[in-house]
Amino acid sequence: MDESTRRQYLADDPPTVVKLAIKPHFDALNDQEKKYAHYTSRAAFSGTRINLRQVSPESEPIYDFILELYKHCNAGDWKKLASEAGLSDDDLKHFMSYSAQFLGNTGNYKSFGDSKFIPKLSSEKFAAIAKLSPKSSKLYDTFKDDLYESKAPAQMHLGYPDKGHVSTYYPDSPNITHDEIEKVSSFLKNEGLMPENTRLRKTHAGDFELLIASAVDDPEARDVKNSEWTLDGALKGKKLRLVYGDYSTEMAKIAQNLMEAKKHALNDEESKMQAEYVKSFHDGSMLAHMESQRHWIRDKGPMVECNIGFIETYRDPHGIRGEWEGFAAMVNKERTRAFGKLVESAPSQIPKLPWPKEFEKDNFLAPDFTSLEVLTFAGSGIPAGINIPNYDSIRQNEGFKNVSLGNVLSAESAKEPTTFLRDEDQDVFDKRKDPAFEVQVGLHELLGHGCGKLLQETEPGKYNFDKQNLPMSPVTGKPVSTWYKPGETWGSVFGGMGPSYEECRAESVAMSLCPDYGILQIFGFGDGKEDINSEAGEVLYVCYLQMARAGLCALQYYDVASRKWGQPHMQARFAILQVFLEAGDDFCRLDHGKEDLSDIKVYLAKNKIQSHGRPAINKFLQKLQTFKATADFEAGKKLYEHYTNVNDWYANKVRPEVLRQAKPRKVFVQANTVLEGDKVVLKEYEPTPEGMIQSFVDRDYI
Repeated sequence: MDESTRRQYLADDPPTVVKLAIKPHFDALNDQEKKYAHYTSRAAFSGTRINLRQVSPESEPIYDFILELYKHCNAGDWKKLASEAGLSDDDLKHFMSYSAQFLGNTGNYKSFGDSKFIPKLSSEKFAAIAKLSPKSSKLYDTFKDDLYESKAPAQMHLGYPDKGHVSTYYPDSPNITHDEIEKVSSFLKNEGLMPENTRLRKTHAGDFELLIASAVDDPEARDVKNSEWTLDGALKGKKLRLVYGDYSTEMAKIAQNLMEAKKHALNDEESKMQAEYVKSFHDGSMLAHMESQRHWIRDKGPMVECNIGFIETYRDPHGIRGEWEGFAAMVNKERTRAFGKLVESAPSQIPKLPWPKEFEKDNFLAPDFTSLEVLTFAGSGIPAGINIPNYDSIRQNEGFKNVSLGNVLSAESAKEPTTFLRDEDQDVFDKRKDPAFEVQVGLHELLGHGCGKLLQETEPGKYNFDKQNLPMSPVTGKPVSTWYKPGETWGSVFGGMGPSYEECRAESVAMSLCPDYGILQIFGFGDGKEDINSEAGEVLYVCYLQMARAGLCALQYYDVASRKWGQPHMQARFAILQVFLEAGDDFCRLDHGKEDLSDIKVYLAKNKIQSHGRPAINKFLQKLQTFKATADFEAGKKLYEHYTNVNDWYANKVRPEVLRQAKPRKVFVQANTVLEGDKVVLKEYEPTPEGMIQSFVDRDYI
């Protein structure tokens, strides 16, 4: 790897460490609410080692190495460590920066981008640190060959093993192929076994083991009766065996904490939800997890909100296996009221989207839409908003919830000019970026993920549309010819492309609806009258400008060598930038005067959003929704690959400048809760690498 390429993989030095402030909201809880929050928080963080093992083989020993050094140097006397190891002040800073970014991402691959990051500290100095204790030396020997750049460039990215990438969703299986993963997945789908809490291993004999996360290795209650099959077709003669007890130590601890949380549940729905969680994590039952989500969506307006499980499938290259995730949070009532008005107005907003009623759900299932202040968010990264559950059958027929994470949105770092913006846009961007992002997140989560119907043959001979009078495709003007067959889901049909495609659809919904001044008024901006120079007009402008800039910055998450996108949301935003650029009449362009593009800036004509931007995004969105609704994977793939194709100019001219100007992403130092007698006490930490490390030491429950 040449030096210029290597530089792009260096850990942020220093990283942007920010505090996830929660104290006033936690202090406002009563004792029962605090205990409920405490045990759900502990359950979520008890899955930390699951996250580590879902990233790379070396992540867990690196984690233990960092924690061991904290203990060795007298609970965080890092100057002592530097003195013993012969480190300079800069050496120590490089080590602390790497450690903070590692813990902030729960592994050595970026949670946002899936690319490996490596220490700026030299390997010789890192080895010197490793010699400080017998345990740190032993741990170092297990990961030293994987700490820095990988021998094969493809291993600097997560992805399919047969493409040379890294994926611990397919452990000890470097020879497992995409086709084998697909064949086994299709077989299990037909058997009725859900994949979210599984990993797939290929044995030396060429057989397959499906590892199921559970506290016990022989559960009484199972989602399917059989535990072993002989495959046919292309895998004829190969065995497939279910192996329970993956992550057993962690799953037992999680279930134990949730049993305690159940004792302090605030209502009957929460008690039932926690009981299903315990069953799911103890026995490895995804059917029980589905039941937990039914109780979750019925638990309207709780003081303490939580959700936990193998939730998002972004990091599995096949897009079906979930990453461990859990959160506990307090409701921000003031901001929630604004979101409540948006929920109430949703039935009148959805018809404004660019597809006919046959492509929309018969009834909008009004969700609980709350603004939360996060106490705990366990996982590899913290989003700004969430729309779950992800189970199609529940979302389509029973409902979902939206949450906006207020203290994530408002967490501040040092002020500095925003890259790729014109000087004349800096002030309005700084002034309106937070409210604009809140509008975008609200529309993305509630209406983006919450709208749109899947045309389905729900069981043989039964349809959720008029089979005798087929809906007309708004794209072709002809009757639809494809739909979801029995047993097929959105995820199974669109596979690994699905998560990014869906994020693009949700982002496009936000771009389609945010130019509506009535919607902006619901969020508290303006009086509903169209005026691009008003407060509401400025928020709208920044909504579009922010998206265009994000599309340019997205190139940071594209790997030129493998021609692979590493982050679903950023791939989606690059597609939307291309839509803006295609809108014509100088609506959007990338301006530059210098050959090296060091002065590249986003230009967007704010007075053409209604006339050019919105119509362009509506045309694109109409196709996204139609192809998703009709299970037309081939048309969807062709469309999405066209808009996310990175040509030579973007790859070799623009991307290097994006990398050069890239700012470190935030990593969040989260609070911890501890029991002192019968009281739950909040412990907060300084927003520094030292504070980050201490917070993980204090919650290393397993």
